Amino acid sequence: MWSGVFPAVTTKFTVDDELDHAEMERCFALQMEAGCDGIIVAGSLGEGPMLSHDEKLTVLKIAQDAAAGKPVLMTVNEAGTREAEQLGKRAAQAGASGLMVVPSPIYHTNPDETVAAMSAVAAAADLPVMIYSNRVAYRVDVTLEIMERLGADERFVAIKESSDDIRRTTEIINTFGDRFDLFTGVDNLAFEALSVGAIGWVAGLVTAFPRETVAIYQLMKQGRRDEALSIYRWFRPLLDLDVSTYLVQNIKLAEVHAIDTNDRVRRPRQPLSGERRASVEKIITDALAVRPTLPSF
Repeated sequence: MWSGVFPAVTTKFTVDDELDHAEMERCFALQMEAGCDGIIVAGSLGEGPMLSHDEKLTVLKIAQDAAAGKPVLMTVNEAGTREAEQLGKRAAQAGASGLMVVPSPIYHTNPDETVAAMSAVAAAADLPVMIYSNRVAYRVDVTLEIMERLGADERFVAIKESSDDIRRTTEIINTFGDRFDLFTGVDNLAFEALSVGAIGWVAGLVTAFPRETVAIYQLMKQGRRDEALSIYRWFRPLLDLDVSTYLVQNIKLAEVHAIDTNDRVRRPRQPLSGERRASVEKIITDALAVRPTLPSF
């Protein structure tokens, strides 16, 4: 159902901390022009927990317009199941292609609670669902056993695998075959995951470097592993910026240099400053100085 590169897009704000519609239209269009296959809004990188439901739906609409028929998923990462169900229903009414559902980021659910909560959201929205498995960030491990229980509901169609253990990708395929569309969700494990069978990449640094991200995916799909690996090795220092407490600020700073936008974030976050900003900027500018020429694919 879903495959390819799905940017987890950033949310753009004005100097008055309102949604910057025009800048999101421009930035989302860059993703589509580079050949991305879908968009995911209001995730961790999109500062979803800092957005109201109305704001999330506005970002969804902007992404839908940019995607021009390609899938656009709403991230559901609410603390409470009731609120998650409400957002899922509203996303469905707004024409979302599906949901990416996260276990509660506040209350660390046990397996029965995880299954019940995620199933309730799927039922409320009645949309295809990507399971977001990220035990590092959210403290809840969506295990193979939980995936199997969720898989009894045909609405669960995909998995974003972000456990930070590359072995999990093979374990999912060995256990479920092609039951789920398997996406990698860790930028600096993407090459490895695509090598062992992932068919999609929910990407972060793609928002600043869409063409390089799409090139790696397409080259891997075509079996041109060495060419993909060469780009990936150049990309790795940048991709490491995704695996950080400061991933939002890091990636927005990369966007400043790569696509000429701003790095405004919503409080309590603040843009990077001081030595941390200088360190991240050096990684970005060093990479840009030796940016590779991309092959045709």
